[in-house]
Amino acid sequence: MIASFQGTHHFLSNFYLVDVDYEGMKYPSVEHAYQAAKTVDLLQREIIASARTAGAAKRLGRRVIMRPNWDRVKIHIMTQLVMYKFSASVPAPTLVGMLLSTHPHRLIEGNTWGDRFWGAVYNHATEIWEGQNHLGIILMDVREKFFQLDQEFLSTLSSPDADEDY
Repeated sequence: MIASFQGTHHFLSNFYLVDVDYEGMKYPSVEHAYQAAKTVDLLQREIIASARTAGAAKRLGRRVIMRPNWDRVKIHIMTQLVMYKFSASVPAPTLVGMLLSTHPHRLIEGNTWGDRFWGAVYNHATEIWEGQNHLGIILMDVREKFFQLDQEFLSTLSSPDADEDY
């Protein structure tokens, strides 16, 4: 189990700096893009995109005019952004390799600030992680998609017909 997105696993965090495109705008992290996606106001999105840190973007995201369907679309948007982070960003092959290296561990966005929606909080009394852990689940789903693609690619390399074109 990986229960901290810090240190060697910081790349799993939405605060990890990697360019993310979302609806025609570039953001310096998934967190920036996610916070901007909360609103349809382009000026507010630009302000969030220019935030100096992911933490600052998160604070700005708490003050935006929320899009009307946010609760229905936020998990889908987060999934899109995480997939983009690992597939289309400049260091994507490196990031995908790092993500694949976490296999088969369970990923938990463990935190101490009480986020039980995107992550989980460790209950020392029961010794159980409590929370929905949506971000951890999304990361494991994205990892599984890349793992399947990797296996399919490797199987084409080992097929007897693989070098007929050469």
